[in-house]
Amino acid sequence: MPVYEYRALNVKGNKIKGIINADSIVAARQKLRETDIFPVEIKETSARGKDELSTKKSVATFFKRVSLREVSSMTRQLATLLGGGLPLLASLTTLVSQTANPQLKKTLAQVKEQVNEGTGLAQSISYYPRIFSPLYVNMVRAGEESGTLDIVLDRLADFNEKQQALRGKIRAALAYPIFMFVIGSIVLFILTTFLIPKITTIFNDMHQTLPGITIVMISVSSFLKSFWLLILFLIIAAIIGIRYIFAKTVRGQYIRDRLKLTIPLSGPLLHKIAVARFSRTLGTLLQSGVPLLTALSIVKNVVNNRLIADVIQEASKEVEEGQNLSGTLSKSSLFPPMTIQMISVGEQSGTLEAMLYKVADSYETEVESSILAMTAILEPVMILVMGFFVGLIVISILLPIFEMNQLIR
Repeated sequence: MPVYEYRALNVKGNKIKGIINADSIVAARQKLRETDIFPVEIKETSARGKDELSTKKSVATFFKRVSLREVSSMTRQLATLLGGGLPLLASLTTLVSQTANPQLKKTLAQVKEQVNEGTGLAQSISYYPRIFSPLYVNMVRAGEESGTLDIVLDRLADFNEKQQALRGKIRAALAYPIFMFVIGSIVLFILTTFLIPKITTIFNDMHQTLPGITIVMISVSSFLKSFWLLILFLIIAAIIGIRYIFAKTVRGQYIRDRLKLTIPLSGPLLHKIAVARFSRTLGTLLQSGVPLLTALSIVKNVVNNRLIADVIQEASKEVEEGQNLSGTLSKSSLFPPMTIQMISVGEQSGTLEAMLYKVADSYETEVESSILAMTAILEPVMILVMGFFVGLIVISILLPIFEMNQLIR
């Protein structure tokens, strides 16, 4: 159903504007008049309902995309409104008026109209998978079926905020090393490509025999100066090719995910992040009333690792046949013994959700500690590496100067 933006006058003569769903402009005018709103101007927006996600993404749509932070904020507001006793339709109306992001505002307007026509909230938001993930939709559906939608939305907001907090800490910890690497690479490139040739031309004009390190540095400098565009092109082509293989081919995805777990330093860290994400997501789904098999089918797509997803898929099949979850997961080495033991205790005591939360908390704490330790090591290592290469450049320039001084003497 098309979405229309309107400017209108209310019964008091005040100017108002908003968004409305309707089959046509005529129907939109009729809907507005029925609510004592008198339209001045109506125009169709760029939102396209259910078929919106099947079209090609434009640059404008990309920059207007809805962030996880905005979805979390909206979820928290909706939970608060519902918890305060406001009906769902009235809560959605309030959200539409308070939402700043144009894309999210239009989507919520469409969801509100579908709910007004009798569609459930979970069904309505399922038409917008770019904004509302399967995890989100299934938790909302469980909340609707159990009559605890406000509680489920509150848990969902907590879950999203914890995920954001973890991502934020990882990004903040890695920001300085990445910045150092980029700046250092640029400095070394400029020194090697533009500075060395200007200095070494002096030595060439004097026809002096140069030290080996200086000859090597001049050769590297000449090569970079002559072929830097080709090198840049090859690097970009290699990045695109590797990304295609690792992202688009099944075999490449398995190789990528195996490397993620086995690379020194980062491998154990990414493994802990995946286990923490599995535990927190599964615990949140189960606590919200989502059946175990449905929850496992959602979680396997959240861990972002095909190897772990296959283990979860196999565990789901065995759970469906009557096996317990801890026993099926223990057959794989990808789930640490501590995780298996905690899940087993949770199954036996009937507190599986609480145990999964404890596992997630434990691994998230370990992840934070590991990131701090890793960045503490990376910073001095990067400084040493940069110092080494800058030292090579300085020595390659100074050695011929020292030899010239000795000849003069």
